[in-house]
Amino acid sequence: MYRARVIPCLLVSDNGLVKTRRFKDAVYIGDPINAVRIFSDKEADEVVILDIDASREGREPNYDLIEEVAGEAFMPMAYGGGIRTLQQITRLIRCGIEKVVVNTAAFESIQVISDASRVFGSQAIVGAIDVKKTVLRGYTVMSHSGSKDTRLDPVDHAIGLVNAGVGEIFINSIDRDGMMNGYDLKLIRKIAEAVNVPIVACGGAGTVEHLNQGISEGGASAVAAGSMFVFHGKHRAVLINYPKFHV
Repeated sequence: MYRARVIPCLLVSDNGLVKTRRFKDAVYIGDPINAVRIFSDKEADEVVILDIDASREGREPNYDLIEEVAGEAFMPMAYGGGIRTLQQITRLIRCGIEKVVVNTAAFESIQVISDASRVFGSQAIVGAIDVKKTVLRGYTVMSHSGSKDTRLDPVDHAIGLVNAGVGEIFINSIDRDGMMNGYDLKLIRKIAEAVNVPIVACGGAGTVEHLNQGISEGGASAVAAGSMFVFHGKHRAVLINYPKFHV
């Protein structure tokens, strides 16, 4: 029987594991290598590692850290952050990454997506879209870890990414990031209905019911969460966890 993937999304800043709220106020959680080791032991379906500083700071991925983390990941692992060239993507895959997550690069040279998709296959290329709500324009796509407004509609951007060659869309709501009050189901549904590739919902999950809603009501193919898997209780005590799911 098919079960939707449930994916821990881990944020890295200055080589440490952090968690944000609405893409701000990063709180140190611990060692990303240890976290991935725990998720491997708990048999997570997949894990996504996002370096939230690399693109904003204009630097390359930390290949040494990525290779070390990938060595602990006995499940598919995706990485995003600082990716701009086919050479970087090639090196990441050689480090043991199954999927690369491209976000800011799509606004600088979308050709890198087409080139990487041709070389490695579309299943290895994930297009990430960070979305924020505005008072006057509705949803808008943000780049550079949510610091720049591209003024693009997320549905139009998703279609452009798929046409360029991505095999999956990772949609993240900035407004709901770390809030644990549920996904933006309207946003997820709009994109899921517009493209013919799997959609991964992220931003807002705090309960198993939220995960189920992302699939049943949002139309996502997979669901991702951060706070839900690293915090426990109302005081947000740090506890890496991955319960058994029926999503």
